[in-house]
Amino acid sequence: MELLSMASAFILFYCFLNILWVLFRRWRDRQCYLVDYVCFKPSDDRKISTEFSGDIVMRNPRLGFPEYKFLLKVIVNSGIGEETYGPSNILEGREDECTHGDGMAEMDDCMDAALDELFRRSAALRVSPLDVDVLVVNVSMFAPAPSLASRIVRRYGMREDVKAFNLGGMGCSGSLISLDLVGNVFRGRGRTTAVVLSSESIGPNWYRGSDKSMMMGNCLFRSGGCAMLLSNDPAMRRRAKMSLRCLVRTHIGANDDAHQCAAQKEDDRGLVGFFLGKDLPKAAVRSLTENLQRLLPKVLPTRELLLFAARTARQRLWWLNKAGAPLAVAARVNFKSGIDHFCLHPGGAAVIEAVGRSMALSTHDLEPSRMTLHRWGNTSASSLWYVLAYMEAKRRLRRNHRVLMVTFGAGFKCNSCVWQVERDLDDDGAWADCIHGYPPMTSTNPFLEKYGWVNDE
Repeated sequence: MELLSMASAFILFYCFLNILWVLFRRWRDRQCYLVDYVCFKPSDDRKISTEFSGDIVMRNPRLGFPEYKFLLKVIVNSGIGEETYGPSNILEGREDECTHGDGMAEMDDCMDAALDELFRRSAALRVSPLDVDVLVVNVSMFAPAPSLASRIVRRYGMREDVKAFNLGGMGCSGSLISLDLVGNVFRGRGRTTAVVLSSESIGPNWYRGSDKSMMMGNCLFRSGGCAMLLSNDPAMRRRAKMSLRCLVRTHIGANDDAHQCAAQKEDDRGLVGFFLGKDLPKAAVRSLTENLQRLLPKVLPTRELLLFAARTARQRLWWLNKAGAPLAVAARVNFKSGIDHFCLHPGGAAVIEAVGRSMALSTHDLEPSRMTLHRWGNTSASSLWYVLAYMEAKRRLRRNHRVLMVTFGAGFKCNSCVWQVERDLDDDGAWADCIHGYPPMTSTNPFLEKYGWVNDE
């Protein structure tokens, strides 16, 4: 009888340990480590200077003087500098003759350079293309067949069982959506290695018409891209740069105005371009508010959340006691109580300033996004990684620091995530040849010097 009791106890204890082991493995496999990333730096012959940018505007025969003035005004106030990059067919004056081959060549330049460098660096970690289990490519405006993901599988000779995904139409939020996809795959697989490539196709989507709401994209978007190596292998944690703490996605596309405020469409002449409507700022504010309401309880300390609730309640009581008095300024959350660095999507100077004001961020907090816009322009889904690379090149990222990423996308979407830095980071990356010059000694905009007259009535 005693032997039976001991056997029963042993079986129960074994089952208990097995349950604990399963739960531990599930927790371990949910981790997502950013092992390394590479930002694409195009060749110098693809740079767009002040003078050349004006020449590109002037050679559109469909524009009248009001349209010329509008475009130059957007450029003057864009916050973009002298050293951004454009696609080859635009620089060669072939925007009206862009072929499918031009689009493929633009993508190949980015994918080959970024992935070659990523795999070269990962060789020290004994990670090769054959070790990649998951591949995610996001390019919103270019979807050839076979897909760009298939093109990468073929070029690098990846395994037959690689899980390849090709995302389109995700806009500037594509990188974080790809991260969410990788995280979901990690939850069902142990010790998995993933590669994500984010870029955008500029040449084939150049707008050649005269609709002001569709011409802004030509002024703001530039060539760029980023390749990331991710893993949920615990052995990679010591070598990883950061680990993902949480990711929140918000989609308000059920609202008609939000859904239509940023979309690819035809103008009255049948020319295709990307439309940016007047309802876009409103949609961005709404999506950001809803996103942060879900994100902040996950990352801010309880003390700050309680203080915010107390401040809000006090202001509401004050307003109720002051009949007829104007509503007090809304209470604000102290984001810096749980976040050390802010990686905001550099969609434009106005976007950076608006998000910065709403979150009460300082000039120091906004500097990485502003400088990224100045040096690289808006490179769509890959922009966030140039901002992160700036922080790293400036030696701002130290162990246990937390980094908040916020980005927007057509649909309308707002996605955010929080990373925890695993070790002190000091890689100059794509900023290696210019980080010493940032922030610039003078904030004078070279476009303003040449075309400042457009601000005069």
